[in-house]
Amino acid sequence: MTSTLQPAHATEEERRPGRWLALSVLVLAVLLVAVDATVLGLATPYISEDLKPSGNQLLWIGDVYSFVIAGLLVSMGSLGDRIGRKRLLLIGATAFGAVSVLNAYATTPELMILARALLGVAGATLMPATLALIRNLFHDRRERSLAIGIWGATASAGTAVGPVVGGFLLEHFWWGSVFLINLPVMAVLVLVGIKLLPESRNPAPGPWDLRSVVLSLVGMVGIVYGIKEAASHGFSWPPLGAAALGAAALYGFVHRQLTLPTPLLDMRLFRDRGFSGAVLADLLTILGLSGLVFFLSQYLQLVQGRGPLEAGLAELPAAIGAVVAGLLAGSAARRYSVRAVVSGGLAAIGLALAALTVVEPSTGYPLLGTALLVVGVGAGLSFTVTSDVILAGVPKEQAGAAAAVSETAYELGAALGIALLGSIVTGAYRNFTAPPGTPAEAHESLGGAVETARTLPTQTGDALLNAAREAFTDGIALAAGAGAVVLLAAAAAAWFLLKGQRLEGRADHV
Repeated sequence: MTSTLQPAHATEEERRPGRWLALSVLVLAVLLVAVDATVLGLATPYISEDLKPSGNQLLWIGDVYSFVIAGLLVSMGSLGDRIGRKRLLLIGATAFGAVSVLNAYATTPELMILARALLGVAGATLMPATLALIRNLFHDRRERSLAIGIWGATASAGTAVGPVVGGFLLEHFWWGSVFLINLPVMAVLVLVGIKLLPESRNPAPGPWDLRSVVLSLVGMVGIVYGIKEAASHGFSWPPLGAAALGAAALYGFVHRQLTLPTPLLDMRLFRDRGFSGAVLADLLTILGLSGLVFFLSQYLQLVQGRGPLEAGLAELPAAIGAVVAGLLAGSAARRYSVRAVVSGGLAAIGLALAALTVVEPSTGYPLLGTALLVVGVGAGLSFTVTSDVILAGVPKEQAGAAAAVSETAYELGAALGIALLGSIVTGAYRNFTAPPGTPAEAHESLGGAVETARTLPTQTGDALLNAAREAFTDGIALAAGAGAVVLLAAAAAAWFLLKGQRLEGRADHV
């Protein structure tokens, strides 16, 4: 499983000409996914007003993308190893752009949920392919660390570009325009990628096992759906049955991978403590962050009354911190240690979330901005180093599957975070005391309360808004506390699991 390490000089073949230009194409794909993820949160109030989804439908709009992508990432990563990562990336980027149009013109909550699910299918092809191509483009470990840092920094930059560009579009156009910004990025990616990206694949991949694909998808979706429904509506037979079905499917998936001569995912990867520790750190980090981040744009707009562009600019510190930290993470991990950088980054996020437990409707921006900056720095340090650890520990022929495991942890954490922490926010919100005669839809979502308040007499509407905003903010404070506990636990786990891990400054000879 481990690669033989050679001295610091790499051969000319390993230092592939044009590799940095090829990297620029790969980061466009990352930008595509990151921008799409961030603009959704910003557009949520407008989607709520136009499509009038229920609170549960709103959560589905937010997390169905992650459900589908988490279920398909391993399968798509393995498919890229077989048919070619470049080919899969270009097909996925084209599909991503096409389905973005369906998102933009959705006319019902159900159609929006379907469009987000289809976008997840396309998105599942992109992230594993980009990381796997980086693994095959850069054999010198210092260069690869820098390339992964740029990859991660671009994802963070996308979280900055998304809200700012999305805010501008939302102030001048309808909400569907935020999805159409994917089209020019996709066009550039495909046209330039055809010329610059080298093809790579596993030379002896074996067949693509369809039964494993189905087991992976059913397992992931079943477990996440069961947790989401139980968190939202309490324990009952339907969510418990879905979770049990998902667990059985995942057990079948693992058992099948251990018996197949050429599995979709080589389960022996998890025997490496560093690999498993890095994957666990990624999953817990996103779980602790995503539920809170999903509701932050709503807080800035619907509670504090900021416009969409101002709300997007308010979220910039997180992206700036992540970009800077991502570029410095590899050097920091070599100077100190992998576990110090990862654990320190996770602890910083946990402390920042703990600071947000005192948030109120009138909380000033200095606290919010500082917390977001610390979250960005911690995430940039942690994600960059864990991605490097995951990729460095596998042969390049399995880069797609390994990258898919990393991205599955990310997306599964996002789905669980929105389901669990989002349900904390929703549960706290629904219990607020509204003025007599308030329609039921005001309790479904904060956007529904804002819309309802416009139809009520001024005094009654103001009372409704104040109660709804207080309840929503209380929910965010509770979610921040839960996220802080998760992140601090992840920091402690990473400290032990990543003991002895190092990022070498040498070239791989594979």
